[in-house]
Amino acid sequence: MRTFKLTLEYDGTDFSGWQLQSNAKRTVQGELEAVLFRLFKKRVVVIGSGRTDSGVHARGQVAHFRAVSDMPCDELQRAFNFNLPVDITVLKVEEADSKFHAQLSARRKTYSYTVLNRAYPSALLRRQCCFFPRKLNVALMKKEAAAFVGCRDFSSFANVDPSRRGDAVRTIYSLQISKRADLVRFVIESDGFLYKMVRNIVGTLLEIGSGRFPPGSAVRMLSARDRRVAGIAAVSRGLCLENVKY
Repeated sequence: MRTFKLTLEYDGTDFSGWQLQSNAKRTVQGELEAVLFRLFKKRVVVIGSGRTDSGVHARGQVAHFRAVSDMPCDELQRAFNFNLPVDITVLKVEEADSKFHAQLSARRKTYSYTVLNRAYPSALLRRQCCFFPRKLNVALMKKEAAAFVGCRDFSSFANVDPSRRGDAVRTIYSLQISKRADLVRFVIESDGFLYKMVRNIVGTLLEIGSGRFPPGSAVRMLSARDRRVAGIAAVSRGLCLENVKY
C-alpha cells in the first residue's frame, strides 16, 4: 500500500465544492475519484486538505490517497490529467510517508481573495473575482485588518455548520491587502479556517472600507463573538486556496 500526495489547481465555478455529495452534484473529489476508479477498478478515497465550498478556486490544493500500485508518480500524473475535465489540473504527484494525511498533517494554509473595484465589471475576470463598484478606503482596511492578526476567537466570522462545530480560536499569521490598478487583493495565512471565515472577514473589511461600518469596527466585532454583528460574506468566486504547508 502506497500513499500518494497530490497538488492540484481547479476553477471552482462549476463545482459544488470539494466534497463528494450524495445528490450527484459535480465535485472536485468526485472527479478525482472517478479517474481512480477507471485506473484501479474500485473506489479509492481521496482526502483533501480542506473542503473548499461551491465556487471557490484553488492554485495549491493538496490531497492524498492510498492504493496498491506500481505506477510511477509521473505516469499517474499524466493519467489524471488525460482523464480529468479541463477545470482541474494535477500539478504534482509524489509518494508520501504512510503517516501523511492531507488534512490532519497540514500546519498552515494561505487563501487569497480578489476584488475588482471600479464602476463597471469585467467579462474576462468575472469567474475569479468579486465585482465591488463602491469606492474603497484601502488604507483604512489595512489598519482594520491588523486586528485580525494573532490568536483570536473568530466566532463573529464563522457561519454555523452542524458538521463543522468546534473551537473558534485560530491564529492568523498575516493578513495583507494590496491594490494594483483596479484590483484589490487580500492574502490571509492561518493555522486553520472556520467555515466561511475568510469570506466573512473580507466582506466585513469591504464594508468598513466603503463606509458602512466606522473605524474600529473590527476590534468591536471580534470582542462580541457574535456572527450577527459582522458584515456579510463576500461572494465565493473571489476566493482561492493558494497553498498548504506541512
